Amino acid sequence: MRGFVLSTGKQITTAGVVAAAALWMGVCTAAMMVNALSVSEADQALLKQQRYFERVTADRQARLNSAMAQLSTTNGSLDELAGAVESRHAALAQLLQDFKGAPGALAAMAPAKPRLTATSPVERVQNTLIDQERIITAAEGFARSRAERLRLAFRLAGLDPSNYGGRGGSLGGPLIEAKDPRALAAVLDVDEGFAMRIQRASNNMSDMRSLAQAAKTLPFYRPTTAGAQSSSYGVRLDPFTRRPAFHSGLDFPGGTFTPILAAAPGVVSYAGVRSGYGNTVEIDHGNGFKTRYAHLAGFSVGVGQRVAVGQRIASMGSTGRSTGPHLHYEVWVNGRAQNPNRFLKAGEYVQQAN
Repeated sequence: MRGFVLSTGKQITTAGVVAAAALWMGVCTAAMMVNALSVSEADQALLKQQRYFERVTADRQARLNSAMAQLSTTNGSLDELAGAVESRHAALAQLLQDFKGAPGALAAMAPAKPRLTATSPVERVQNTLIDQERIITAAEGFARSRAERLRLAFRLAGLDPSNYGGRGGSLGGPLIEAKDPRALAAVLDVDEGFAMRIQRASNNMSDMRSLAQAAKTLPFYRPTTAGAQSSSYGVRLDPFTRRPAFHSGLDFPGGTFTPILAAAPGVVSYAGVRSGYGNTVEIDHGNGFKTRYAHLAGFSVGVGQRVAVGQRIASMGSTGRSTGPHLHYEVWVNGRAQNPNRFLKAGEYVQQAN
């Protein structure tokens, strides 16, 4: 027999080791349970995406089945099936006229490779219907995605996209409102569901073209190739008084004589010296939009001159109330200064939509 004496220190050490081991086991067990019961964000996103594609696939199949059912309500006449397919093709042809020339449209809706396995006329009709479904789905997605990106760009700039969007496409001669699908279906000689999809794609395409055209006239583009900004829009510490003061634009630091570019097409409304701003150029873009470029070293344009977007209008300098070479850039809408950052961010979305 051998005896062991556990001193107070040894007892405390042993108790500490046991407690630490128990705590470690508890933490590990809890972590395992949490990992087992919870789905990571990546898994949730993947599951959400998988469900989305399942819904899209099911929707396409349902549309195809519906189209086949409608075409099969006849006595099975191949001539009637062919007539219905031809009407759909004619409607698609009118729609694709709206997409003509749009960047990326040709690739998005390129016809699929011909199927050589179909031997019977019915199989060929069915393959044609499948191709039509693919084309209208691609047209809907192409127009909707680009129109939504442009609408978002206008909202980022604080503008209402409905004031710049199209008024709808013209199909089958007179304009048929989307709220009257039966009339549109009668004009196009197709079923109502297909007619509505044609109308939606056409309206989105019309909005996309109108918004893209309007974007070309707005100050959505950078006024200089200089890098990061040194001061943002809003309240800041004045570099001279070291007190809070409102800054009505953005500052872009750079080298002297760095080119200054027009942020949008317009007419030069001012080119001269303004108190505090130094050498200044102002451009009127119409519809209440104006941009101001200050602290310039010199001018490249004169009052009354029409300029294009990206055209050189001046050189960067440090005139006026300035601590060093930089561009002070402002955007005005209906006589009120706006945050130029919103317009620059909108410009990024506009360029992505092209």
